[in-house]
Amino acid sequence: MENKEKDIQIIIAGAAGQGSKKAGHLIGKLFNSYGFRVFIHEDYESVIRGGHNFSQISVSKEECNAISDKIDFLLALNKDAVENHSRKMKEEGVLIYDSDSIKEEDLPSRADLNIVPVSLNEIIKEAEGIDLMKNTALVSLFMKVVGMDFEKASAALKKELPVKTEENMRVARTAFEKVDKLRELKEGGSHSLPLLAGNEAAALGAINAGLESYFAYPMTPSTGILNFLSKTKGVKTFQPESELAVINMGLGSSYAGKRTMVGTSGGGFALMTEGISFSAQAEIPICVALSQRMGPATGVPTYQAQADLLFASSSGHGDMMRFIVAPGDADEAYELTGKALNISWKYQLPSIVLLDKELSENTYGFKGESEVFKEDVVTEDKEDYERYAGESISPLAFPGGRAMVKATGYEHDSKGIAVEDANKVKEMHEKRLRKYENLREELKRTDTVRTCGEGDVAIVFWGSTKGVVMEATKGMGVKIVWPLVIQPFPEKKMKEVLSGTSKIICVETNATGQLAKMLRCYGTEVEGQVLKYDGRPFTIEELKERIESLL
Repeated sequence: MENKEKDIQIIIAGAAGQGSKKAGHLIGKLFNSYGFRVFIHEDYESVIRGGHNFSQISVSKEECNAISDKIDFLLALNKDAVENHSRKMKEEGVLIYDSDSIKEEDLPSRADLNIVPVSLNEIIKEAEGIDLMKNTALVSLFMKVVGMDFEKASAALKKELPVKTEENMRVARTAFEKVDKLRELKEGGSHSLPLLAGNEAAALGAINAGLESYFAYPMTPSTGILNFLSKTKGVKTFQPESELAVINMGLGSSYAGKRTMVGTSGGGFALMTEGISFSAQAEIPICVALSQRMGPATGVPTYQAQADLLFASSSGHGDMMRFIVAPGDADEAYELTGKALNISWKYQLPSIVLLDKELSENTYGFKGESEVFKEDVVTEDKEDYERYAGESISPLAFPGGRAMVKATGYEHDSKGIAVEDANKVKEMHEKRLRKYENLREELKRTDTVRTCGEGDVAIVFWGSTKGVVMEATKGMGVKIVWPLVIQPFPEKKMKEVLSGTSKIICVETNATGQLAKMLRCYGTEVEGQVLKYDGRPFTIEELKERIESLL
C-alpha cells in the first residue's frame, strides 16, 4: 500500500525507561537520511521509571514543525500506549505492538487498522541481545513495515548506536525479517539537515558568540543546555548547589572577563532576580537562558507553558533595563541566543533568552542560515581606570591587569565609589538609561519583528507556537506576525507591520494572554485570543479550528 499523503505522523510510546525517546530519534534520523523534513515532539511525565512517555514524529517533504491530531503509525511498548493513542489512528493506520506486554483484548476493535503483533522478547533472545535493545528491534520492525531498505537504513542506525553497535545491528536484522512490508517509501527529495533540539541550537549560538563559561543547576526543561555544553570543548561548565549560586558565580565569571551564560526555568529564575538587578546596577554582562514550563511553583514540571513573559520583562527591581529575545524554532534559538550574548557584553546589561519546554526539548531540522559570531567589546587597562566613566557605555577592564576593577550593587560614581548625593544618583541613572536608548537605536537597524503572508487579519504569536501557527493558517489568507525581541519592545515596528489590518488575534500557551497584555500596553488593541493552558502544545487541527471560529 503506497502512502500518497504528503505527511506521516508516527507515535512511539511506552513507560519511562523503555527507550521510546531514543527510538523516536532513531526514526527521525532514518527519515532524515531519506531526504524528509522531520520534527519530533517529546511528551513525558516527571518520573524516572514508569509513567507514560511518547515521541510524536512528524515527517514531511516540506518543513513542518508541528504535530497533528491523527497518526499513521503507532509503535506500542506497553498497554498504556495503546489505550492513550489508538483512538488517534487514521483509517488503514498501522499498529505495531509488543505481544509480550499487550494482550489481544487490549487492542482497538477496528477492522480498518493493520495490526502487527511481535514478541520483542523472542527477537532479543534469538539475536542474543539485551532488554535495552527492544527499542532497536521496534525501530527495525517499523523500517520494514514502512518500506525502508535495510542496507540504506542500517548506515543511519550504526551512526546513532555507537555503543554495542554489532549487537544492536544483529537485533535490528533479526527484527527486520519478522514482518512484511506494508508501505512503499520513496525518497523525500531534500538534502538531509542536522536534527537539533532547541536547547542544543541555543547552546551552539552562544558558542559562536564566544561563550566561555556556563553555570546551571539542573532544572527541566533547560537541562539539555547543560548536558550539551558539558561535552563541548572550550566551554567550562559547572553545576553549583542552587540557582542562587548559579547567578552569583555567573556574575563572578563575567566580572573576571569570561563570556558567561546561565540556564534555568521559572522557579530557579525567581531565585536569580536579585542577581539580575545586580547585573544591571554593576553593569556586569550576564546572559540567562530561561526555559519556561507550567507553573506556578513546581507546577507541572515537564509540560509546556509560555507564562513567564511578563515575569521576565519585569525581573529585577528598580528602574533597570534588560534585553529579552523569544526564538520560535531551533534556527531562531541559534541566532537569538548568540545575539543576546553579544548584546549583553556590548551594553553591559542582563539579557534573557525566553525558551520553553516545547522549543527546548523538541527536535527540528536545523538550516543554519543565520550567521552568528563574537562581537568585540571596548576594553581598557590603565592605572587611572574608572569603571563607570563615560556618557553611556564604559570601557571594560578585568582583574589581573593594571586597572583596579570595581563592581558594586550600590549606586556609585564613575570610579565605583558609593554615593547618595541627589545629583550624582541622577547622573548615573541617566548614564544607564542612555545606554539603553543606544540599544534601541541599534535594534531599529536589525530584525526585531518577522512577518509572512498578507491579509486583513493578523495572527500574532511569540516563541514556540511558530511551527503550529504556520501550519494551521495555511490557505487562510491571514498575515502572520511574531516579535523576536521582547524588550526593549519593538513598539514602532509592531505598529508598522500591523497597520492596515482590521483584526488582531493572539495565539499563546498561557491562561492570561501575556503578549496581548503587552501589546495593549503599547497601544495595540487585540480583538481575539486563542489560549491553551493544559500543559500541552496546540495541534494543527485544533489551532486551525479555533482560529477559524474567530475569523
